[in-house]
Amino acid sequence: MKKILLSLSLLFMTTLCPALADDQQDALKFFNDYVKAANTYNPVLTTLYSPNAKIIRQVVKPDGTTANAYTDTATYIKQMKLGQAGAKLRHYTNSYTNIQAEKVSNGYKISSLRQPSGEDYKLKTYMIVTKQPDGKWLITEEMMQTKVQTFLKYTDEGKSKKK
Repeated sequence: MKKILLSLSLLFMTTLCPALADDQQDALKFFNDYVKAANTYNPVLTTLYSPNAKIIRQVVKPDGTTANAYTDTATYIKQMKLGQAGAKLRHYTNSYTNIQAEKVSNGYKISSLRQPSGEDYKLKTYMIVTKQPDGKWLITEEMMQTKVQTFLKYTDEGKSKKK
């Protein structure tokens, strides 16, 4: 009986593990394609997000505390398109280090540290990428820290100050 269970376990692991490893590699490739598209201002970038993605901008305040600003995909893509023109003129890019992919219930969570061009600090970021039924990967959640304080007006804290 032990031999049968051991054989079944080995069979299961040898068939499942490569599939998981392939998906993890595909998720990391998707992330690298995302970085390339973002840094070259490729219009394909806007197609890499799920229509109902959860977008979080975590504002790092001067005192080190943070506040989250949430938006929907459509609004985020509009803002992205507006910001790209100025960023392209400034040759703004981001570099990413400490890239790690972790299996989560709905895909892979890819975490990294983002360094904006011209800066010496690094900010936390993650995205959850989910493989669609057609095999395409999409960003279903993204959190990116920023030191841009104007995003504070989109946080619950900033919205309550307007009232």
